[in-house]
Amino acid sequence: MTDPAEPSRADATRARLLEAAVAAFSERGFHGTTTRDIAAAAGMSPAALYVHHRSKEELLHLISRAGHERTLGMVREGIASSDDPAEQLRHVVHDFAAHHARDHTSARIVNYELAALSPDHLREITALRQQIDHEMRDLVERGVAAGRFDTPDPRMAAVALLSLGIDIARWFRDDGGWTPEDVASRYVEMALRIVGLRP
Repeated sequence: MTDPAEPSRADATRARLLEAAVAAFSERGFHGTTTRDIAAAAGMSPAALYVHHRSKEELLHLISRAGHERTLGMVREGIASSDDPAEQLRHVVHDFAAHHARDHTSARIVNYELAALSPDHLREITALRQQIDHEMRDLVERGVAAGRFDTPDPRMAAVALLSLGIDIARWFRDDGGWTPEDVASRYVEMALRIVGLRP
């Protein structure tokens, strides 16, 4: 009898194809990647890919959805970590920055291949991105209302904070001399300056 907690062979194959798609999209971009490239990276025949996924766009959608859902959960966990907006922001920015550095390969695909999604999939991902934006904007606005932050435009501050974190995926390299923790710590310092933290 098999353990129901263990992934099935089909689940393991789908996961392998997703990992292969991340590697292929990262190396060649979505439009430069063929289903043959993905199948080869997964050690399968091109026909095997279609047993588990309808298209390479579906793979991109799954990668993008998982990345955005993970980010939304991370932001909400950071907000739930404290009643103090400054501490909440520290947690959110730290984890957001560290994630974009540590998982820069997949984060680059999640954030910079959106135009390749189908209209329906793009709408779904856009809705997730709007929830992330809303959580960050609400956090900054609560900090201003509580007298912890001093910024004339909380909405723009929130956009700046998210943009800074997302862009880490574009430039971070594992051999670049900074660890994800280094980047996260410095980004927290910059974030608190952006919102005008009051003592």
